[in-house]
Amino acid sequence: MPGELWLIRHGETEWSRSGAHTGRTDIPLTEEGKRRAMALRSYLGGHEFSLVLSSPLQRAAETCRLAGFGDAMQLEQNLLEWNYGDYEGRTTNEIHRDAPNWDLWRDGAPHGESIEQVAARGRAVIERALETRGDVALFAHGHILRILTTCWLNLPPEDARLFALGTASLSRLGYERDTRVIAQWNLSSG
Repeated sequence: MPGELWLIRHGETEWSRSGAHTGRTDIPLTEEGKRRAMALRSYLGGHEFSLVLSSPLQRAAETCRLAGFGDAMQLEQNLLEWNYGDYEGRTTNEIHRDAPNWDLWRDGAPHGESIEQVAARGRAVIERALETRGDVALFAHGHILRILTTCWLNLPPEDARLFALGTASLSRLGYERDTRVIAQWNLSSG
C-alpha cells in the first residue's frame, strides 16, 4: 500500500494575514511566516519522504526550503493555488460589496478557475504521489490542499469549505485499513 500524503501549507504572507485571496500573485513570506516555516523542521525533521513536491510559487517553495527539504524539492505546477481571476488580492468582504451572495466554493471567480478545474489538478497530484512507494510531502496553498483532500476522500470538491487550514500547518492523509482517511489535520507549527 502507498504511504501517506503529508500536506504542508506555506507560511504567512501579508495577504494571508489580511484574508486576501492569493492565487497566482507570487508574494514572499513575512518574517513570521519564515519563522513558522523553520519551526516545521521539528515536525518533519528526520522523516524520510520518497517524493517532495512544491508549488512553484515562492511562498510554498521557500517554506519547503526553510523546513529543510529544498534539496529534495521538485516543483509541481498542479500544486499552484486556485486562480482567483478578477478576485485576486481581494478579501471576501470586499467581494461581497459588489456580489453580496458570492461564495467561492459554489461560484468560483470570474476569469479564474472553476472548482472542478482545481479538483482535476488535485487528482493529478494524488495520482503522481501514488506512483511512488513511501510518504510524499506536498508544500502548497490552503485551497488547493483542501480540495486535494476532498479528492483523496472521494467527496465533492465544494466540501473543502469544511476543512480549515492555517498557515505553516501540517496535515496527513493516509489509510485506515483500505479506506482513505485524514490521519492528522491542521497541526500548527506556531
